[in-house]
Amino acid sequence: MKNDQRRIPIRTERMMNDLDTMRGFGACGTGVVRPAFSEIDIRSRGWLVERMEAAGLEVHVDEIGNVFGIPPGDGPCFLVGSHSDTQPEGGWLDGVYGVVAGLEIARASLETGGPRIACVSFQDEEGRFTPLTGSRVWTGRLAPEAADALADSAGVTLAEARRNRDGLPPASAVSPDRFSGFLEIHIEQGPVLDIAGERIGVVESIVGIRSQRMSFVGEQNHAGTTPMAMRRDAFQALVAFTAEIGRRFAGMIGPATVWTIGQVALHPNATSIVPGRADFWLQWRDGDDALLDRMRDVIDATAGEVARDRGLSWSKSDYSQIAATRSDPALVEALAGAAEQLAPGAWRRMPSGALHDAANASTRMPMAMLFVPSIGGRSHCFDEDTRREDLVLGAEVLAAAIGTFLAPPAR
Repeated sequence: MKNDQRRIPIRTERMMNDLDTMRGFGACGTGVVRPAFSEIDIRSRGWLVERMEAAGLEVHVDEIGNVFGIPPGDGPCFLVGSHSDTQPEGGWLDGVYGVVAGLEIARASLETGGPRIACVSFQDEEGRFTPLTGSRVWTGRLAPEAADALADSAGVTLAEARRNRDGLPPASAVSPDRFSGFLEIHIEQGPVLDIAGERIGVVESIVGIRSQRMSFVGEQNHAGTTPMAMRRDAFQALVAFTAEIGRRFAGMIGPATVWTIGQVALHPNATSIVPGRADFWLQWRDGDDALLDRMRDVIDATAGEVARDRGLSWSKSDYSQIAATRSDPALVEALAGAAEQLAPGAWRRMPSGALHDAANASTRMPMAMLFVPSIGGRSHCFDEDTRREDLVLGAEVLAAAIGTFLAPPAR
């Protein structure tokens, strides 16, 4: 960062205007509702196509719906972007901030004769069909045929959903081999930066995720006539299990480790009946894959002990795992150098507790990420927000880091 002339001269007012325009596609109060493949999502992608074309970028929209803006000519490019679909009740910045920042950096670099930079909006990062759908298919981690067979909660298949391409150009493939690296800027979606009063997070890793469906099966019985000592209550087994794994995890996990029990279903779920079955999902996350595997051993052992002690049975199924991802060290140092120059003393190195398209991109090219604060740590809700000055600063840090990373070596 010794030579400021390496910095790509982005126009942040133009970027913010584009971001405000994207906010209008699916605006709902202070938030946005723009699920993948919905009519409003396709309209927003059509608008992105127009903005990329107006910038002089060559636009490609592949079969799955990923939108790429690539500078004219041959030769490798550096890719910047994120996703522009939202949760069913989403915020106005999650994903799309990285798309619009990527567009501005690619546009500004093309305008000023800078390095070859492309931008992208990946499709269905939020998982209407499966998490990170577009980037998984693009990087070869999910076969197109397998993706097409996926269905959403209403039973609509991805093959059916992606037929809607109104206003989009004919499908054209873009190989990951065209790109020399990938950077994604994103809101943190957590409270760390906001609480610390810091403005930039340089992401060194993306967490690994494990999830498992589990069940306790006891005995359904009358809630008024079954003595407490004779009950085989599946819900009480779940309560005991939750308390016990919390106690056992306390001695082995780190400050960034999280675990969650969700999607609990009791059978028959009636006021006057002792629950005979409790089905639930358990998910746990950390940047250390070995720790995640040890946690699974504790989970299984604890479930077995709780079931045995209470005269129940237990089962598990649908185990899935996503490996932790390390950012590219050279890209991390470029981001750190830019952060120290533009936000001295107001940045940190940190992990990402959420999954991002960058994790898939890392399987095909060097990757790193940058965070800006989320006010109150709120995200995946209509209250999601970030100060506009932090959005501007984040884009400036990203542009400066890219300019430095891609600058030819000094002679």
